[in-house]
Amino acid sequence: MMNHADIPSRRHFLCLLGTAASGLVLASCGSNPAQARNFPKALSNAEWRRKLTESEYYILRQAGTERPYSSPLDKEKRRGTYVCAGCGNHLFPSETKYSSGTGWPSFYRPLSEAILIDTDYKLGYPRAEVLCADCGGHLGHVFNDGPKPTGKRYCMNGAAMDFIAG
Repeated sequence: MMNHADIPSRRHFLCLLGTAASGLVLASCGSNPAQARNFPKALSNAEWRRKLTESEYYILRQAGTERPYSSPLDKEKRRGTYVCAGCGNHLFPSETKYSSGTGWPSFYRPLSEAILIDTDYKLGYPRAEVLCADCGGHLGHVFNDGPKPTGKRYCMNGAAMDFIAG
């Protein structure tokens, strides 16, 4: 026969539930592994703050996201190259840009060795985060719902990039 002391109390259950939820939050909010890497064009936070605009810093260094449809680069149609706004690393050729309808500049293929992919848990589940291979700046995310030939959608923040026509 089960003793009353063997039945977990509601307080015990809520404590366990709170501990589990806290663990998930702490796991997803930990330090960004990309920040621990040695990038060829690394700067201190103070140097990045002096070099970048407020929105560039928010996106590139704090992994922020701009509002959809807010970047002029989403509507850019000229031939050229999209480069990192932080360090000038060449990221995407204009030939790989397409209109995804998401409100962010989207590409189906980066230039060779231009980016790194990391795992981002900011929303509580894993997403493929796109980083600049030279400075580690957060550019956006990549999804598996893009067009052929790659099937990828590199969904980038326009404020994280500059455009060089030509």
